[in-house]
Amino acid sequence: MNTLDGVGKTDQYRALGLSTFAFTVCFAVWTIFSIIGVKIKGELGLSDTQFGLLVATPVLTGSISRIFLGVWTEQFGGRIIFPLQMLITSVAVWLLTSVQTYEVFLLAALGLGLAGGSFIVGVSYTSRWFEKEHQGTALGIFGAGNVGAAVTNFAAPFLVVAVGWEGTARIYAIVLAVTAVLFYVFAKTDPVHVARKRSGARPVSAKQQLEPLKDLRVWRFATYYFFVFGAFVALASFLPRYYVGAYGLELTTAGVFAGLYSLPGSVFRALGGWMSDRMGARRVMYLTFVISLVILFLMSYPQTSYSVAGIKGPITFNFGLSVGAFVSLTVVLGFVMSLGKAAVYKHIPVYYPHHVGSVGGLVGMIGGLGGFFLPISFGMLLDYTGVWTAPFMLLFVLVAVSTIWMHLAIRRMERARHPALIDEKYLSDVPDAPLGKPTPETSPARATSQPAQ
Repeated sequence: MNTLDGVGKTDQYRALGLSTFAFTVCFAVWTIFSIIGVKIKGELGLSDTQFGLLVATPVLTGSISRIFLGVWTEQFGGRIIFPLQMLITSVAVWLLTSVQTYEVFLLAALGLGLAGGSFIVGVSYTSRWFEKEHQGTALGIFGAGNVGAAVTNFAAPFLVVAVGWEGTARIYAIVLAVTAVLFYVFAKTDPVHVARKRSGARPVSAKQQLEPLKDLRVWRFATYYFFVFGAFVALASFLPRYYVGAYGLELTTAGVFAGLYSLPGSVFRALGGWMSDRMGARRVMYLTFVISLVILFLMSYPQTSYSVAGIKGPITFNFGLSVGAFVSLTVVLGFVMSLGKAAVYKHIPVYYPHHVGSVGGLVGMIGGLGGFFLPISFGMLLDYTGVWTAPFMLLFVLVAVSTIWMHLAIRRMERARHPALIDEKYLSDVPDAPLGKPTPETSPARATSQPAQ
């Protein structure tokens, strides 16, 4: 039975629009510490390492929660889990304003972090409304909700100036609670759960949902996401602090410049989904990694002064990126990372159509953990090296290792499965059918006659 029978375009657009809006609000809440954390850092006199931990703590909860939120969404449906998750998070954000000490701030940040778990809820819910050949584009549009980070970077600094960081947190809590109510009122139960209720079938157990996690391929996808999403979250939180410290900018200006990174890192995710549908997710991943390597190399080079012994005496000159050049590079970096985020999630509903929640939850969790560990690492690098560009050096190494690992692993896998493809250079990492079901595209005879798409 086709669960999409009777599902019209209006139903699809309604589900996609509501999910994207809700995810945008949740993502704005999830990254709120990137702005109010700067004020809290000054009030409590925190070190860069302590500040990095504070910014990263919500990401930890948002990452780990994706596993069980994904499983629960598969069992009970996104129309139930999404509003419930938002209401609980709004309470945690409101209570944040009564905190006085750093240790309790960390505990409150754990509750706020549930906002990050909204991603897998939306992925599971949205993917149920679309055919396989359109899921990449749909999930790319949904993933553009990452623009919530740009909303926070653009708007929150001005809210902080107008009403203080406590008032800003209260406004965020109210908006999140209202979004939860609106979603529940206007959203519909997804077609998979409607069909399950009609047939009387029992929900898939958590054990069955977690079964695909034994597949090494799942963990490979997760490592890709560690950079394209984890580093995105980390930089969205770190860049305001970087602009204030490295370039001496005001917080409002730093927030706007950080928003210029977050904006393309979010809205072009839809383009990444479309490109993955058309040209294959693996090619998009290569594009993301190679361009990121070039940009991170330039960003990691510290402000440097050289002195050369010339014929008529020492010749001195300086090298370093101006704030304008640096902002421009972050815009391009955000753009290619948005393509990579969509490419990673193109794989999941194709390989694991019946386990989107659990597999997507694991991939999202690993990616989110990048957003947890990287800000802490950034702070430690700043404290111990005293070099502002040290965090970008770390990211350069991370991308270099990921690129080499991806290339070698995929080539080895394809050569083992299809010896006839040894000389093939352009191999898609996304099949035309779920894993385990051979198709003409994956057969050696077809592959030797034309390039894989």
